Amino acid sequence: MSFFSSFSPEEIAKISSAGTRVTLPEGWAPISERTGADKAYIILSGTVSVRQHGKEIAQLGPGDIVGEAAILNHSLRTASIVALSPLELIHFTPDQLQRLAVEMPSFGEALENLAKERFAGGSDS
Repeated sequence: MSFFSSFSPEEIAKISSAGTRVTLPEGWAPISERTGADKAYIILSGTVSVRQHGKEIAQLGPGDIVGEAAILNHSLRTASIVALSPLELIHFTPDQLQRLAVEMPSFGEALENLAKERFAGGSDS
């Protein structure tokens, strides 16, 4: 079940318009382990590998969000994200994520629940 699956089409449109659409090539690593939490992404198309210490622990795809746990937990990244295919993403700064969480409480709640789940599991995908 993707992060987006709990939202209506209208809510997805609002979330999408709050960030910046970006395209990344296969092999690119938009998030690196042990770096500062300065961005998060929602995957529109493509697949990413979530890696800890160079070992894949998960794969994520369309509708999934990556990078949010470290922002919400004010911590360094606990995993790297590597593009397994060309990606279309929505890029969010910490400020954009916070603003959206306030304007849209259902987004804020979903974000917090996911971040707690991932942080407890040690994966900041």
